[in-house]
Amino acid sequence: MLWLGVLAGLAVYVRATLRVSGDLRLFLPAPRTRTERLILREVSEGPAARLLMVALSGADTRHLADTSRRLAAALRSDPAFRLVENGENLLGTIPESLLPYRYLLSPTLDHDRLDTAYLHRELTAREQDLTSPAASLLETWLPRDPTLETLKVLESWRPPHEPRTLEEVWFDSQARQALLVVETAAPAFDPRAQRTAIASLRAHFDAARTDPSIDLTVTGPGAFSVLMQARSEADARLASILDTAAMIVLMLVAYRRLAYVALGALPLATGGVIALAVVTKLFGTVHGITIAFGFTLIGVAIDYPIFLFSHQLPGEPPIATARSIWRTLVIAVTALAIAYLAFLLSGVTGLVQLACFNIAGLAAAGLSTRYLLPRITPSAKRDYGKMRLPAAIAAGSARLPRLGWVAGALGAAAIAVLAFVPGPLWDNDLGHLTPVPQSLLLQYERLRDELGAPDVRYLMTVEGSSAEEVLAREERMTPALLQLAASRAATGLEDAARYLPSAATQERRRAQLPDLPTLRA
Repeated sequence: MLWLGVLAGLAVYVRATLRVSGDLRLFLPAPRTRTERLILREVSEGPAARLLMVALSGADTRHLADTSRRLAAALRSDPAFRLVENGENLLGTIPESLLPYRYLLSPTLDHDRLDTAYLHRELTAREQDLTSPAASLLETWLPRDPTLETLKVLESWRPPHEPRTLEEVWFDSQARQALLVVETAAPAFDPRAQRTAIASLRAHFDAARTDPSIDLTVTGPGAFSVLMQARSEADARLASILDTAAMIVLMLVAYRRLAYVALGALPLATGGVIALAVVTKLFGTVHGITIAFGFTLIGVAIDYPIFLFSHQLPGEPPIATARSIWRTLVIAVTALAIAYLAFLLSGVTGLVQLACFNIAGLAAAGLSTRYLLPRITPSAKRDYGKMRLPAAIAAGSARLPRLGWVAGALGAAAIAVLAFVPGPLWDNDLGHLTPVPQSLLLQYERLRDELGAPDVRYLMTVEGSSAEEVLAREERMTPALLQLAASRAATGLEDAARYLPSAATQERRRAQLPDLPTLRA
């Protein structure tokens, strides 16, 4: 009862203080340099990582476009989303505060002069624009921006690839899916927050759907993180259930006593509770995957009470049996603890937590098997080590021929594999570790290409002593980068100077503007 009481007290402590995290960054190496910190931040929290690509399909173009507009309007009022774009009225999304700076942001004055001839060409073009279907959109802008310089700024910001526009919203190239880009407020590596955001998105879709046949597809890093956590935890849960059922069946077959099943579970429970208490005390926040797989891996501790029960002899006190097997038990626990030291030294927080969990749990299970379990274990009524099936297997194996040459053959085969098998021995593609199905990855790549969304697998950093120096360096690099894109060595480029020119560039453009008397004339 004292043993159970201590476990119950520790369980209450764990329940009150443990915070379970879903942040998958705990399973990434800790960044050591400024560049590593930048990459980790961009991969997990940058805008590209927060993007969800949404596709609406299953109806005609008009219904899909109507649903896209209604869904976008609903998502823009939801604080779970920072940005929602579906291609409609992009000119209307430009903030008024940018209007006075349009000539400083636009590249027009780098190659044109704002003189009488230029203004005449622009106003003639506006006269033609007012006879086009876009007249109603332009009427509000012409008095404030007669050369539509704001629109030229937008043009300079356009990505290299844009989706097709139908019914004033984005569609895929085959006009079968209406497309939206959504940026979540939550980082991609927070599966719980991403799950909440995606659930909210689906609820808005159900309310905005104009045809019951319309289907919703959501893909992106955030959606993948939700799927990965769900699958990992489900796999660990299934393994735990199967392990528990197999343990119960094995012990009932081996010992034919329910009491041994309950007693055998005590060291396992002790290891699990103490492991949770240790990681709670050391880390406070523990990843759910660490807990799920920790309990699965710690299941090997069931060997310890089985070792005790199987060595019991009729008439021998269980305490004497525990004393006789103690050295072997110590070796078993120590060997497993040494194996987990590799996780402890990995520098990955999630694996360090897993190592602490398992080392503490296995040690607690071994100690409780040695000092506590023998005091409540009943004396053996038979020698469980002399059952018929194990004896028959042992006798059969003793009659097998001694093939000493097999060891040498296996060693030679291993050397041959290392020497002659083509291709790399180690796989360094992290994509092969993901439980996301290949079909979903291909779907994500297809939608990303349709939308022209950025692919941030490769990042280049430009450093400087100030933001102005960085912008100036990026401007000097731009011609070379554009040459790479023109030669198809790169599909496109994004840098800060494209959206915010350096102060020197803006001053040069401002100097090209005519003074007030000239402009009035």
